[in-house]
Amino acid sequence: MLSVIGHGLRDRWVTFLGTFVALCLGVSVLTVMGLALASAAGAPDRAPERFAAARVVVAGADTVRVPVPGPARDTRLSTPKAVPPSVARDLAELGRTVEDRSLPVRMTGAGKPAEEAAGEPVELVELVGHPWSVAEFAPYRIVAGRAPARDGEAVVPADRARVGERLRTDRGELLVVGHASAPTAFEDAVFLTDAHARRLAPRVDHLLVDAEPAAVRSALAGTDLRVLTGADRRLADPGTARERDTVTALVSLFGTAGGVSGFVAVFVVASTSAYSVTRRRREFGLLRTTGATPGQVRRAVYGEGAVVGAVSSLAGCALGGWAAPLLARRLVAAGAAPDWFRIGADRWPYHLAFWTGLTVALAGVATASWRAGRTAPTEALRQAAVDRPGLPWSRWALGGGALLTAVALTAYSLVTEPGELLHRKTYTSRPMLLVAAVALLSPALVAPAVRLLTWLPARLPGATGELVRAGTVTGTRRAAAVAAPVLVAVALTGSLLGTTATLDAAKTRELGARTVADLVVTDPGPAAVAALRKVPGAVVSPTSATEILVREESVAVIRSAARAADPDALAATTRLPVVAGDLRDLDDRSIVVNEEWERHRVGQRVTVWRADGRRVTLRIAAVLRVGTGSQGAYVTPAHAAGAPVDRVDVRVAPGADPRAVAADVRAAAGAARVLDGGEFVRASAPRPNAVTRTGFLLLLGIVVLYTALSLANTTLMAAADRSAELRALRLAGATRGQTRRLVAGEACALVTTGALLGALVAAVQLGALAAALALLGSGGPVAVPWGQVAGVTAGFLTVAVTTALLATRDPSRT
Repeated sequence: MLSVIGHGLRDRWVTFLGTFVALCLGVSVLTVMGLALASAAGAPDRAPERFAAARVVVAGADTVRVPVPGPARDTRLSTPKAVPPSVARDLAELGRTVEDRSLPVRMTGAGKPAEEAAGEPVELVELVGHPWSVAEFAPYRIVAGRAPARDGEAVVPADRARVGERLRTDRGELLVVGHASAPTAFEDAVFLTDAHARRLAPRVDHLLVDAEPAAVRSALAGTDLRVLTGADRRLADPGTARERDTVTALVSLFGTAGGVSGFVAVFVVASTSAYSVTRRRREFGLLRTTGATPGQVRRAVYGEGAVVGAVSSLAGCALGGWAAPLLARRLVAAGAAPDWFRIGADRWPYHLAFWTGLTVALAGVATASWRAGRTAPTEALRQAAVDRPGLPWSRWALGGGALLTAVALTAYSLVTEPGELLHRKTYTSRPMLLVAAVALLSPALVAPAVRLLTWLPARLPGATGELVRAGTVTGTRRAAAVAAPVLVAVALTGSLLGTTATLDAAKTRELGARTVADLVVTDPGPAAVAALRKVPGAVVSPTSATEILVREESVAVIRSAARAADPDALAATTRLPVVAGDLRDLDDRSIVVNEEWERHRVGQRVTVWRADGRRVTLRIAAVLRVGTGSQGAYVTPAHAAGAPVDRVDVRVAPGADPRAVAADVRAAAGAARVLDGGEFVRASAPRPNAVTRTGFLLLLGIVVLYTALSLANTTLMAAADRSAELRALRLAGATRGQTRRLVAGEACALVTTGALLGALVAAVQLGALAAALALLGSGGPVAVPWGQVAGVTAGFLTVAVTTALLATRDPSRT
């Protein structure tokens, strides 16, 4: 048996080359994903930055415990609680205390008087303001000038402005009196006097205490305040929360990419193995004629798969270990990973990738080995290249079951919860089930599709078109094996890119429908908000971004985006999709929710937790349509948990002069950005972030690379089977050019067939998405990625035609 396996591997190395390359790449991707996942989950302990020289940092609680059945779980707050001012007085007897505050400062027009910069397009610079007394705890050092001593004076980084310059900011005009530098560049800080910072930001974010940590913990026992010392002081750094969110996104990215890699690898190996068994019927028939039992034939096929799987898995582990650091550097350069992200020395990803690769190889040949064992001895007498009509019952059962499951899941989601089809996990994984179903049924689908595609060429003068049609229709197994990789690539490309583009377009339409303001001021400071309220002839609606936690079905804690707004101004400046209730009924004791909430009837009471962890029970004043899911809750500013105003919608009052109001608004906005309604919608249109963009490129890159290799391998195998047929054509008088046109024509027909089947899968997926959006009230045109699909199809045409021509350069000399 070992000699049979060895001879099979040696004599049919072309057959196994594609499987080797596909598995090698699959295992390498799994290795890379595993190493990256381990490195992201096991982030190194980083030294504190902003409070590196502080002895003890007291911070407010950043989690809240929502009571649910089972083990107690803490939910992270988007806005940690403030430190009560009384704590500084209580701890003063233990040692020196310093209050830390942070406030956003937007600077523009450095070095220019306001009248000189007026009307010029300027770029805002985002800074973070702090009281000067906390600068020593980083520590910051004065490198030029002096520390601020009076209101309106500031210390900034040396690359932001010169000493003596006046800066126009949303916090008023600031005079630069000094430059400060920190050991590491972790933020762009502007330092004000303690009194000035206290008036601009009354909230105390941290309290720095020069005392024994044990004494501070004892004094704060029984409170929810956190006492941070040593490495835990890192939790108070400004970038810690952002890095935590980035790492979470990376973990999701690596997990999804690993899942797609596994799916495509199994698909490629199973497709290649099935076609390999089909073309080796005579070989297995000879083995059966010489006395081999069905079990021996199956063990031979399994042995070949095990050898190829083990060798390719080892090579893939080596390739993945080399490629992982390259991916890490690329993610850091693209801004999709923190600067500290490096690949660690974990070993479990190698073990996981190797054994997964070997399992995939054996799983891929499982069905093929069963079919090989059923080969009858009489197959040794077969000479015809015509495939047997029909599909085996097992393939009908698997393909039909997968198809019915995909249709049933989609129909169930449309009937019960259409919004489920808009989630990333759903539209990333659901097409794979449909792809698997169509691929399993492809031998029965390819023949009708080829007949349709080749109907016209078969009627043109000459025999090439008729031969192309006859060759592809009679060799359905070969045709299905060539078309399957194209089906996968086109289906996933069209589904993923089309879905994201359609969702982005729907969200943009919803934003446009909601935005009826004449002008929108983004990121205004408190002074600008106060000035905008005084503009004559303007209806002004300042809103703040916040967050609401709600417990649903008594077991799940749902995080919902929310905006805090004045109800009367909100109703006058926006057009929200209200399906029940009235926005003007919103007050400090009520909330506006959407239909996705478990409780969503007007008058019902719902218990929620604010962004600062405070628990409140509110009455539902109005209910909004769900739409694409971008419609959050609305509360009054009393429940904004101190969130600053980040947007002001302005409408011109009836009878007022629009030009005069617009001029007054721009003057009152100061350094803030002022856009008209259309400009705001275009500027706020959904755009993928660095992690999402990198993830989709990685996913589609894996899919296209795998399937292109599978197509090239299957084309080589098919060309080897056609050598006798092509040689007969040459002996019958066909010229070399005619033979080449026949081979190229068959390749084009099969790739086009695969592309049509893939487009059909993508159309079903996009159709389901369009139906879900229509049910959610956000219907609109479907965005079809014609350019990307055409590019992928053209690339596969090039691969298939080139490989086929190279494999059949001169059949008369074979």
